Amino acid sequence: MAAPRIDCHRCAHYFVTWEPRFPHGCRRMGFKSRMIPIEEVRRTMSSQECLLFHAKAQRHAHVSPPAPSDTSEHPPVR
Repeated sequence: MAAPRIDCHRCAHYFVTWEPRFPHGCRRMGFKSRMIPIEEVRRTMSSQECLLFHAKAQRHAHVSPPAPSDTSEHPPVR
C-alpha cells in the first residue's frame, strides 16, 4: 500500500514568503523555494518523501454566544 502524498499546505512548517522569486518556504528545513517544498525535497532526495511533515493543528470555528431571544428578562430602558 502506498504512503499518502504529502501536502505542504497542511504542514505546520510550511509558510508563504511573499517574495515573488521564492514564494514557498519550510521553517523546519530552513529554505525558500520557487516550488512547493515537497517538490524540492523529492528533487534533491532522490524522490524520497519529506520525513519532517507535521500536520497543522485543527482550527476551531469561532462560535458566537446566542443572542437573547426574550427581552422580558431585562428591565425596560427609559
